[in-house]
Amino acid sequence: MTYFERLGPTSFHATAHVSGAWNEAEQHIAPALGLLAHVIETDRDSRRDDGLVIARLSYDILGTVPVGTVATTVEVLRPGRTIELVEATLSYEGRAVVRARAWLMQTRPTGELAGSTLHSIPSPEDSEPWDPTTVWPGGFIESVEVRRTWVEPGRASFWVRTPIPLVDDEKVSGLAAAAGLFDIANGMAARADPTEVAFPNLDLTVHLFTEPRGEWLGFDTSVSFGADGVGLTSTVLHDTSGPIGTMSQILTVRPF
Repeated sequence: MTYFERLGPTSFHATAHVSGAWNEAEQHIAPALGLLAHVIETDRDSRRDDGLVIARLSYDILGTVPVGTVATTVEVLRPGRTIELVEATLSYEGRAVVRARAWLMQTRPTGELAGSTLHSIPSPEDSEPWDPTTVWPGGFIESVEVRRTWVEPGRASFWVRTPIPLVDDEKVSGLAAAAGLFDIANGMAARADPTEVAFPNLDLTVHLFTEPRGEWLGFDTSVSFGADGVGLTSTVLHDTSGPIGTMSQILTVRPF
């Protein structure tokens, strides 16, 4: 009952819980993005003990990947005492599938300055339970619980949580667990019927000013389609204490 099983120092086997949503034989990329965040943090902790935090995660999705065994690599691109830039790659049979770059930063006490003008969304308790399997197939969508406040096509706020651990028998940070849910945003506020229009994302970039805490991850999401086959999913991310950062995904919009 995990998304990935570790096979070796750098290899992992994807379980049936990662399947879908455009094709159930392929991985929903969301858990893989969480896996890359986890291996970045694991590499960090093997090299240093000062707990730099990830403030930005930028993923480029280079192609689809079957539900199977994947390999990971991590490289420090810009080492530093208080700031690092790290790149991680997820590969399938020698083919790079996802590249992630993360800025890691030293923390310092700024509680007296903390605050945001980003707006909060209705809490999980004030949002209606919604079954996303009525729209999307696949093991990943089946594995999550969603509570949603629907506004209109392409506009919704919602909360997501999952009982499925990211990696078997390993401690995973709150950020890595949340990163395994980030990519669900594009489908929970769909602007078009996915049986009539494909709109997968090519990338995903997250900026965080607070690390996610708690089991619920909140999304305040808007989806826009342009007139030339390009779309954009924009999200303000929340935990139950309030906004924690922003996220964007560029889309390729393809009517069937």
